[in-house]
Amino acid sequence: MPHHHDDPTITVLTGAGISTSSGIPDFRGPQGVWTRDPAAAELLEIGRYVRERDVRVRGWRAWAEHPTWHAQPTAAHRALAELEQAGDLIAVLTQNFDGLHQAAGSSDERTVELHGSLATTSCLRCTTTWPTTDVLARLADDPDPLCTECGGILKPDVVYFGEQLPDDALQHAVAAATDATTFVAIGTTLTVQPVASLAALAVDSGARLVVVNAEPTPYDHLADEVIRDPIDQAIPTLMERLRS
Repeated sequence: MPHHHDDPTITVLTGAGISTSSGIPDFRGPQGVWTRDPAAAELLEIGRYVRERDVRVRGWRAWAEHPTWHAQPTAAHRALAELEQAGDLIAVLTQNFDGLHQAAGSSDERTVELHGSLATTSCLRCTTTWPTTDVLARLADDPDPLCTECGGILKPDVVYFGEQLPDDALQHAVAAATDATTFVAIGTTLTVQPVASLAALAVDSGARLVVVNAEPTPYDHLADEVIRDPIDQAIPTLMERLRS
């Protein structure tokens, strides 16, 4: 019999490192997209994206080739979905836009996509939204597809540099960090603000911090426990222990 919990106590923050074993490279790691090709970062600058057709054309080509479309969730993604099913999870706060948490069985209600999602695309002018796959299907005819409603510029619903994080997502994340008894940061460099400060907020609110990441992070000194083991091994084991 699983024993009954009054309230969930664990909040999890995930970054690119939880998805690298799915075949999705991270941005800042040794084999990261931007480490290997610094110019790739400029495709995600909102000002240039809006102003320069060439940046949009290259950007859409990159999204069409993105490994997300073929990626499968990992053992770590599944362990977090199981933590939710056991009633222990307040929320998964993710910096990823790959949808793998939901693919593993995490609910939309408890998955907070801080950097948006690649699944949908919206018009920057009239805000009409489509499945991104529908927009990608237009690329053969038009490498810079515009809005079929108003002719505005289309962009995947991923947060680009220079854009605000979704307000409701940030509020949800702050509440989940504040309410946590245990805060687990998985596969994130904890260098991108405001997301990284959620770990400090949790600690300030009395949570134990566990950091699971291959490389050191600026928040390791605040952690009760730092785990350097491969994420797909470390997370199922850690979740088993936390579920106690």
